[in-house]
Amino acid sequence: MSRARTAREKRVQAERRGRLGESVAALWLQLKGYRLLARRVRTRWGEFDLAARRGGVLAIVEVKTRARPELGYDAVPAAAQARIAAAAEAWAGARPALAKLDLRFDLVIIAPWSRPIHVRDAWRPGDRP
Repeated sequence: MSRARTAREKRVQAERRGRLGESVAALWLQLKGYRLLARRVRTRWGEFDLAARRGGVLAIVEVKTRARPELGYDAVPAAAQARIAAAAEAWAGARPALAKLDLRFDLVIIAPWSRPIHVRDAWRPGDRP
């Protein structure tokens, strides 16, 4: 078996794990009373995993699937946070019905044999240097 094939298979497997993690996170949020608005949003400025609404809050959610829960907390570096924020602002800005909602950036960590961890207000754009 060639290395290229092995690397490709690993990417495909990681993509499948990520999609499964996003599905679990979406279900978890719905069970917590959130209404799922979008999944896998891509804009020219960036992308984000989930958009969900609960009351007056629009939560832009990044999902991280990791082998252990503690590995997910620092899995969204500052550059990724900036891209997610830009994508969220572009996406929400194109939807007037969402204009009055408070925008929040959340993290959901998915790990085997663990309950999903929902970190509300995980970061704010510009928090890190």
